[in-house]
Amino acid sequence: MTEALLASIPSPGFNSFQLGPLNLRMYGLMIALGVVAAVLLARGRWARDGGDPEDISRIAMWAVPAGVVGARAYHVITDWKRFQDDGWIEVLKIWEGGLGIPGGMAAGIAVGVWTARRLGLPTGRVIDAVMPGLPLAQAIGRLGNWFNQELFGRPTDLPWALEIDPAHRPVEYLDQAGFHPTFLYEGLWNLALCGALLAVGRRKALPPGSLLAVYAGGYGLGRLWVETIRIDPASLLGGIRVNIWMSLALMAGSAVYLALALRSRARAGIFQ
Repeated sequence: MTEALLASIPSPGFNSFQLGPLNLRMYGLMIALGVVAAVLLARGRWARDGGDPEDISRIAMWAVPAGVVGARAYHVITDWKRFQDDGWIEVLKIWEGGLGIPGGMAAGIAVGVWTARRLGLPTGRVIDAVMPGLPLAQAIGRLGNWFNQELFGRPTDLPWALEIDPAHRPVEYLDQAGFHPTFLYEGLWNLALCGALLAVGRRKALPPGSLLAVYAGGYGLGRLWVETIRIDPASLLGGIRVNIWMSLALMAGSAVYLALALRSRARAGIFQ
């Protein structure tokens, strides 16, 4: 491969912009836009299900901050060596990237369920209303990695190769120009997962709350594929990236839950 690419996806030449006295980071802005999109989608779904849209906003006020804390904690725990070398003050610099989606989703969902129960809401129905918004938020949030020129995949000369500036390339790949745009792969997968969750939800063939398992399995499958082509440093367990183990666990747990749920419904004679 040569450094010149006949066709490629350019990386943005900036990752922040000035708005008056504020310096806004694109990474944080993309995450914020993703959260807004997810909340709006969930509010609409909850309203169509006969609920009060403000219920979703009340849940989001607690679940979103919990998700951010959980995402950062997951990243720090699974990549602790990086912070050991650079100083633990780096833990606070989330605007530079470094949010682990599995930790964010686990903490956000747990706090969201707790909040729904405190509000006296049917948690299964709330989960089903909220779940399609999660991969939508992830798809938008992944654009932050594009602006930061981070978390890309192996070198490639495919027409959709992602151009990475030399300053952001790993030392061993300084002579390579194009890389797999894993932000795009995962973003498109998450959009497809959002559509699948909407379709499954309309059928109402599963017990309330089951969309969480569908989401977990779908996300795990997509993340498993993406992890196999990423080249950023990552903690290993048994010589395998931790997030690959996480993906396999999500897929296995989802498969078991859905199999039991479908079996239970079949025994109850719900299917015609």
